[in-house]
Amino acid sequence: MKKFLKNILVFFLLALIVGEIVVRMTHTMSDIPQRTIDEHGIQKYYPNQDGYWKGGDHKWDINKLGWPGELPQSYDNIIMVIGDSFIENFMNPNECHQSVFLKQNLESYNFMEAGRSGVSLIEAMEISKNLDSLKPVKTLVYVNDNDFYESIVEVKPMQDITQLNLKSNTIVYGEMKAPVFKKILYNWKLLYYFYTRFPLNSTSDVKEEPAIKKVENKSGLKSKAEVSQLIEYIIENYNVSNKTFVFHPKTNTEIIELCKQAGINIITLDSSKDNKSWTFDYDRHWTCYGHEQVAKQIANALSKS
Repeated sequence: MKKFLKNILVFFLLALIVGEIVVRMTHTMSDIPQRTIDEHGIQKYYPNQDGYWKGGDHKWDINKLGWPGELPQSYDNIIMVIGDSFIENFMNPNECHQSVFLKQNLESYNFMEAGRSGVSLIEAMEISKNLDSLKPVKTLVYVNDNDFYESIVEVKPMQDITQLNLKSNTIVYGEMKAPVFKKILYNWKLLYYFYTRFPLNSTSDVKEEPAIKKVENKSGLKSKAEVSQLIEYIIENYNVSNKTFVFHPKTNTEIIELCKQAGINIITLDSSKDNKSWTFDYDRHWTCYGHEQVAKQIANALSKS
């Protein structure tokens, strides 16, 4: 009996080792970079990481400042690009990042990205405040409806996302959920594979794909009073004179109008006249083509401003 159990154990261990090797060599699961929270309460990535996206067709890189993508060769005449998973852009190679396409269209400027899955508008403003030390000539903040809603505790409370508490008029910084468990999970690829296929519960927040926020319809703005308070807080607490909100296609027009009325610079993206989709067939993130078209529209708008 002991010999049988020993053989079972040996077989099990060998299966784990072989399974781990196969999953890693075939890049069945995407490599996930490890996060940290800096002294300003901003969630970013540990510097100088790299890894493969699912399938192994391309790698992602985390630069020395803790953000995905490559840093500019010069910080002179720099424009910041801030946003969520659309700017993080792990699903595309580095040459398809916004900063690359923007540089191609606006050669006299340099561009730096600060993107992370799950960034709310209020956290984007906190990031921009931190990056103002680099003296950017302009900061582009990419947003959609839910970036506003998820910025407000009273509208959509989320512990792991930085939000504004309207009652106390204070920033509530996000906390990382189960960091030790996630570190084990992301480094043990076979376990990660089985976890994503057979999650412990349907509400688990450990996901392979970057978080993507559902875009609301153009009409029927919910929580208008709270959104107005959020915009008012932003106007009063951040330097918005050199900030431009870049609104995703199909963003609620009432939110756009509220930002206009508050005096915030805006650019509205429009994909409706394009005969080719900006997004993946299986995902609403932008493809390389989508990023290229977005950059062209932004460059065109900036050239006219």
